[in-house]
Amino acid sequence: MESALEVVVIGVVALSALIGVATFAARSSAYDEIGRGGLSIDRPPPGPVPASGMVRDAEIRQMLEAANDRRIRRGEAPRDVEAELARLTRPAVDPQLESEVRSLVVASNERRERRGEAPLDVEAEVRRQLEALS
Repeated sequence: MESALEVVVIGVVALSALIGVATFAARSSAYDEIGRGGLSIDRPPPGPVPASGMVRDAEIRQMLEAANDRRIRRGEAPRDVEAELARLTRPAVDPQLESEVRSLVVASNERRERRGEAPLDVEAEVRRQLEALS
């Protein structure tokens, strides 16, 4: 009876070892894919991302037009929808970032003047650089 138990135990251990080695060899990138799904953080969301800005603008425009319709019904003057849309969708600029960019432009102008070149318009250059960052 003891020899049968030894054979079964050794057989189970050997079979488990073979299954473990086969699983390890065949795993390829299975462990690398754990947690990677539609809700994964480290992958971009599926679908066309550039279209989302157009959809957002269309929805904002629709809400502004509805607000204008209510204003007209109350007897108030309507607002310019496109100007409001531009104001609402304009990216917010961090004041510290703006002051840092301004100081860099001023330093750049000082270097340009030392080289004998014409200085840049500070406000226009700050706007240009901030728009490039957005």
